Amino acid sequence: MAIKSLSIRIDEQMLNKLHVVADYEGRSANSEILILIRDEIERYEQKFGKIEKTKAKDN
Repeated sequence: MAIKSLSIRIDEQMLNKLHVVADYEGRSANSEILILIRDEIERYEQKFGKIEKTKAKDN
């Protein structure tokens, strides 16, 4: 599986709070974001069914 990068714009206060949560969990901010994304995808799939096809979005 290829590893891709993604840039996001985030409010400074939210970023600071993310770092607090990540530190509490013993993770980097990047790892915390990946876990949050994974958990949200799992919730989505529980509600709407498994996402079978994926396609990279062209920028």
